[in-house]
Amino acid sequence: MPIRSLFPTQIYAAALKSQGVALLNQRLLDESMALADSDGAGQAWSEKNYLGGYTSYGSHCRLHLISPLFAELERALRPHAQRYAKALDYDMRGRRLMMTDCWVNIMPAQVMHGSHLHPLSFISGTYYVQTPRGAAPLKFEDPRLGLLMAAPPRRAEAPAAKRPFVTHRARAGHLVLFESWLRHEVPASDVKGERVSISFNYAWEQAPPAGGKRGKGA
Repeated sequence: MPIRSLFPTQIYAAALKSQGVALLNQRLLDESMALADSDGAGQAWSEKNYLGGYTSYGSHCRLHLISPLFAELERALRPHAQRYAKALDYDMRGRRLMMTDCWVNIMPAQVMHGSHLHPLSFISGTYYVQTPRGAAPLKFEDPRLGLLMAAPPRRAEAPAAKRPFVTHRARAGHLVLFESWLRHEVPASDVKGERVSISFNYAWEQAPPAGGKRGKGA
């Protein structure tokens, strides 16, 4: 047919690494639960903005800068983010990807996270630490949805790339990356246990001053 696809929305999904994931996830789970128990500011923020669950977004949102364990996770995530940026054909102009934000989310049954996007970054993602049976998926929204005018509904058997919403399974030891402008949400579920994930954002390094040199390790 004389049709071509333009402006694709590309999602990256992969296992974090081939070995050592179970031990890493147990350590991340232990530290995340300890943080949730001790983080009074995060508990207060979550009561207003994350009803029934816990997130460190409002209190500790740069865990990779204060926790050696989360710094270890960042080092494992970085190659994936680099591959994704390359696949998206971004011209980094010699600058580096930098994780700017990293926070914990703990979602018991019936907790949901409404539709949102991530401003001030260009790659966002989630790493799944614990996903009990029935854990809610990540739900993506067609970025053109608010622009459709007088359009009929899609057929039920339409391929995923043409649906208004697409869900991505939450799977422990796996990550998903997406462009930060893409709206997404986590619906409520009847999960037995707690769905634990770590969300993060990447930006690109600012250019050095004219005539300046990059610091050591650039």
